[in-house]
Order: sequence, then structure tokens, then C-alpha cells
Amino acid sequence: MSSTASSEQVFSQTGRRAIELDIEGMTCASCVSRIERKLGKLEGVEASVNLPLESARVAVPPGITDEQIMAIVAAAGYTATVRSPGHEDLPEAGPQHPASPENAGGVAAELRPRLIVATVLTVPVFLISMIPALQFANWGWIAGLLALPVASWAAWPFHRAAAVNARHFSSTMDTLVSVGVTAAYAFSAWQLLADPSLTAHQGMDGEGMEAGGLYFEVASVVTTFLLLGRYLEANAKRKAGDALRALLNLGAKDATVLRDGSEHNVSAEQLGVGDVIVVRPGEKIATDGVVIEGTSAVDASLVTGESVPVEVGPDSPVTGATINTSGRILVRATRVGTETTLAQMARLVAEAQTGKAPIARLADRISAVFVPIVFGVAAVTFAGWLIVAGPAVDAAELRAAFTAAVAVLVIACPCALGLATPVGLLTGTGRGAQLGILIKGPEVLEDTRGVDTILLDKTGTVTTGHLAVDATQTFGTFTPADILRLAGAVESASEHPIARAIAAAAADPAGPAAVLESGTGRLPAVAGFRSAPGGGVQGTVSGRLITAGRTGWLKENGIVPASAQLDAFRAAEESGATVIWVAVDGETSGLISLRDTLKPGSAAAVARFRQLGLRPILLTGDNAVVAAQVAAAVGIDPRDVFAGVLPAGKVEAVRKLQAGGATVAMAGDGVNDAAALAQADLGIAMGSGTDVAIEAADLTVMGNDLGQVAQAIELSRRTLGTIKTNLFWAFFYNAVGIPVAALGLLNPMIAGAAMAASSVLVVANSLRLRSFGK
Repeated sequence: MSSTASSEQVFSQTGRRAIELDIEGMTCASCVSRIERKLGKLEGVEASVNLPLESARVAVPPGITDEQIMAIVAAAGYTATVRSPGHEDLPEAGPQHPASPENAGGVAAELRPRLIVATVLTVPVFLISMIPALQFANWGWIAGLLALPVASWAAWPFHRAAAVNARHFSSTMDTLVSVGVTAAYAFSAWQLLADPSLTAHQGMDGEGMEAGGLYFEVASVVTTFLLLGRYLEANAKRKAGDALRALLNLGAKDATVLRDGSEHNVSAEQLGVGDVIVVRPGEKIATDGVVIEGTSAVDASLVTGESVPVEVGPDSPVTGATINTSGRILVRATRVGTETTLAQMARLVAEAQTGKAPIARLADRISAVFVPIVFGVAAVTFAGWLIVAGPAVDAAELRAAFTAAVAVLVIACPCALGLATPVGLLTGTGRGAQLGILIKGPEVLEDTRGVDTILLDKTGTVTTGHLAVDATQTFGTFTPADILRLAGAVESASEHPIARAIAAAAADPAGPAAVLESGTGRLPAVAGFRSAPGGGVQGTVSGRLITAGRTGWLKENGIVPASAQLDAFRAAEESGATVIWVAVDGETSGLISLRDTLKPGSAAAVARFRQLGLRPILLTGDNAVVAAQVAAAVGIDPRDVFAGVLPAGKVEAVRKLQAGGATVAMAGDGVNDAAALAQADLGIAMGSGTDVAIEAADLTVMGNDLGQVAQAIELSRRTLGTIKTNLFWAFFYNAVGIPVAALGLLNPMIAGAAMAASSVLVVANSLRLRSFGK
């Protein structure tokens, strides 16, 4: 696949235009390379194909039409449609985009009825064929009629894919399935037509079965199980584009614009650069801009991931999708549409997904060699039996040759091979769901195997992401409990996040402010309350005038801290805390420090990562002092701390580590982590985080404990090991069975039974995962 960087260079070259294609029919990495190779044969054309999003971005020189591009893709065996103009820069959840249910769910929607029909018809075919007590006179004809829709219509996706591969002289798992199902059904039908009385006797007494038998259940069971696996894959892939949709949906849908002195409600899409937007407390800022009037605190955690609100005033830049928490502000739009920070983050996610090389299925890689070998062995077997029979080949000898050849195909039929991955995955993911761990697909399991470095976002992953009172320092005669109680009382009248944290700490009977009115946990009433957004609050509590806030707020109220008090304030801030002054009756009386608190299990989780052979690295947008303190608290080496990192910088941090040879896992929970989660070799989202992070990640832990991340990696590795064991036994069974069948020592009926036994072994091995974590 073309790299993200190279594709961006291509698309930006003069004289070329970039078109977006939605592509249907891709199933694996070979499809991606085939389309890119075909399009690349046109002079001046270069394409970057995105398998998870089922799309392609193509750089097209003048003189080449959209119709030519679509025809090339069609000639490669796939269906392409050009996305409507205006959607080139950012995929949207429109009706023609693969992220929409109508298109993204197309594969799953097509497979669902086929899977249902196959299941309903396969059950009676299997029971009748395998249990003599259920067999009745001429049961073979009924089994053949029931199996026909399964082997033809239900198995059609495999037949169609096999035909496409054959046109390009290649083979995959689909080829093996198609040939195996067709051979099993065709041979059985031929047996039944050659001897209509083959199943005339009730209970299958064996009369007439000595030369072969009926294997309708083989065709049906193989088709049904593999349809189930393909259906689960389609469902997982359908969600690959949801991260982009979730990012776009974070933005404000409408905005209040100030025009000619009056306010007008408009759609956010209609905003232009220079528009003045009115943003009231609790509203989202509709687009990137600069504050021109008013002061407030902006909750930017959706974008930055950091818990401390950002104080803004005139000339302060603000970002679209962030939330105004307190005062009314006027914002002049500076970037709109696809130029906003939110849109650029969505583009980062798309680029990271495109640049992430899809991992080819192990079964596909092996079957590329295995399938031609099986065909060759079957052909040689048929020819060898005829040669041994001599020039005068009678009907019995011809039938024996054909039976031996079909036995080779039946024993090679990939029932156990097809079960190896989906059953292992189902069991592993089922156990994971019980433990609160969601694994998106089999490629995720392969990603966990080589991971040697794990990046941990600080806020919301290692820490709680919520400010809490850390310490109270007093000046004069007041106790810390007194200061917290008085400050909490006045702060309880404010809606500011910092105020809420102080009020919550003061109202907690078990906390530092245990000395409360009447011992009930209720704070004293406040009178004469007033506040200044971004400054602080003031009010009268129990007859005392309480002023709490920033240094500038104290100065506005004529309160000047002493030099020693200012030194204490600076020391607290330099330690990484958010610090609030508290003054009583015009005299500075104390400081309240607030910090983002560590999650209880973070230190133990970091130790567990080391046991798994992983190098933990702390990644945060916070300052270096705070980052160093958190790293020291959880046991991360000071050299493995990346502080002051912005969203785009997180992606670059992942890429830098990857360029240095590391296989990187990333654990995060915020919108700002989404692109890095997609870029990482393994993205892990905390379930307590945003939907964007969850959709961009490969693994999701539904709890809030970092220890679950370590458990998720362990489960993934165990599940991958189980699947590989399954694949080994499946291929071992083929390797032993094929030569035996070729020598005529294996009746196709016994081959069918052996295949069933190998499937039972695969299932039993997979079920061992149910005990993981007990």
C-alpha cells in the first residue's frame, strides 16, 4: 500500500486532481495491492486504497476521466463509485460512503440471509447424513435437495471470489472453499444419479456404499461455518469508519452569529471566516476562532484530553467542539469547514488507517500455495489410477480413480481450517467480553504478538482525568479545614469545574473538611455572591467576606499577597498543581492545590507491562513537571516521558518509535488520542473514554482500570496462540490425509469423518480459552 506521506505528495502535485472512490468487494490485502497495481498502470495515476474504509484516493492527471478509473477497478473484479464532489477531503457519513449503514453494512447484509438459510438447511442434512437412526428410505435425495441451495446460493460469495481470483491466476481461502464444496456436492450428486437406489434402504445399511458415498453434509457444514466466520468479519470491518463519523459528530451542529447588531441561528456548515459567533455558558464553540469579547473557562478535554479548563479572554484562540463552561463570549471565526482542528484530526485518523498495512490472513497466505498443490495432487491421483488401470479402463476403474481424486479434495476441504480462526476468535472474544475486553478482529491478535512498547496517555488512562483537592496551605490562624470549608461554601455557588472540585472536597464528611456545620456535610450558606469568569468568586459566609480565585482576582479586590505567600503560590504551581488563593475579610489566608489524581491500579499495571516484555512510555499534553511526577508515582523511567505533546504530536511520537524499530501499542481515552490509536500497531481504548477513541482503537477495555489493558494484551496473545495451534492441526491433518487418500486407502466417507474429528479437536482446543483469567 502506498504510504500516507507519498500519497499526500502525489495529491498535491500541480495539474492533478484527487478523486475519492467507494469500492465494494475487497476481502484481503491482495485485493488492495491488485487495485493499486491496476490503477498504477495508467500513466500519471497513483492510488492509495483503504481496506477498512473500503475506499480509495486516486491522483488523476488531466485527460483521464472518472469513468476510465471505474472501468479499471471493474476490470480487476471490483465495483467502484465516485464519491460526490465536495467530499474529497474528509469522508462523511453520507448514503454513498462506506461508513454509512447502507454501504458499510452491505457485506454483512448480503451474508446474513445466506447464513440463515444455510444454517436452517444444514442442520437436517447433517443429522440425516450422520445419524443412521434418523435415515429413511431414499433419504439421499432429500439431503441432496436441501444441500443444493447451501452449496450454490449460500456459498455464492466464495464461488464468486474464487472466480475473480482465477481470472488473475491466484488462489485464496475462497478458492479452497469453492472447490471443496463443489467437489463434495458434485461427487455426491454423481454417486446418487449413477445409482438412484443408493439410499433406498432405511438406515443406510451400507449396500452400494462401498465405492464412495454421499457427502452433502460436508458441502453444507463447510459453507455454514465459513459463512459464519465471514459474517463476523464483515461486522467488525463495518465499524472501521465510525471513528471519522464520531469525530465529525462532535462538532456543533448550529451556531449563533452576530450580524448587524442582532443574533441569528445558522447551521455550523454555513459559517465563514470572519463571522462573529455568540457562545453562551454550556454551549459548544462552533468553529476555530479568537475571542474578541468576554472572559470564560473553556473545557477543552474533548480535544486536548486535559482536565484543567482553559481560561480565555480577548485575543485568546479557541477550538471548535470545545465547551464554554462559564461566561458569555464572542468569537471571531478564523478557520471553518475542513480547515478546523477537528477536521484535521479526522484527517489524521483517516491517514493513519490508510498507512497501516493490513495483515494478510495466515490461512490465505498458506492457501496461496496449498490450493495449487491440492489441485495438482488430485489431478495426479486421477491420472495415476487411470495409468495403473491400463488402456482398457472400465466403469468401475474410472469410478475408483474419480473417488480417489475426490477423496483428496474432500480431505483437503477446509472445514477445520475455516473453524480454526472464527471459533478461536469467538471463544477468546467471548471470554474477553466477560472480562470487559473487546477485541475487534483476528488481525488485532496478530498485532499483539510483536508489541514491545506501550504508550500510555496520562489523563483518563493513568490518571482519573478529574481535578481533586490535593492540599490546603494556610497563613495565619486558620486551619486547613477552616479554609476548605469557607472556600467550598462560596465556590458551591459557581459552575466552574475548579469551583465544583473545591466544593465537593469541602462537602465530603470523610475529607479534610470534616468540621462542618452540624456535622451533616452541608456547607454554610453564601450571601452577596458574585463571580468573574476566569478570575474567581466572592461572597459572605458566616459573616466573613471570602474571596477565592487567581492572583489577578485578588488584586482587583485590593488584596495584595505578601512576598512569602507569593513564593508559596509559585512553588505550588511549579509542582504541577492548579492553585487557588483564599482570602478572608481582605487578608490572604490560604492556598488550595488541585491535581489530577492517579488511578489506584496504575502502578501495578505498569509493573505488569514490564513482565509482559513491554516498555511503558508516558505521553501527555500536560507540562513536564506534572508528567514527571505521574511517571515517578507509577514507576515509569524519567527518560520515557513525552510531555507537552499535542494531538498531532502524539501521532508523530508513535511514528518516531515505529521508525526506530519499535512495535507500538497505544492506550488512550480522549478525542486527542484517536489518531495516535489508529497509527499505532495496536490501539487500546479505555471504555471510560470518548466514542472516538473507542472506535479508532483495536482493543477496548470497558472498565477504568489500566490493569485491564495488560490483561487484554495477555488474552489477545493467548487467543492468537490458540488459533495458531488450531491452524497447525488443521494443516497437519491435511498433510497426513492427502497422501493416504491419493493412494486410495481413504474412502471419502472416512475422509468426511476425519474432517469432522479434526473440527472437534479445533473446537475443543478453542474452548480452553474459557478458563482464561480464572
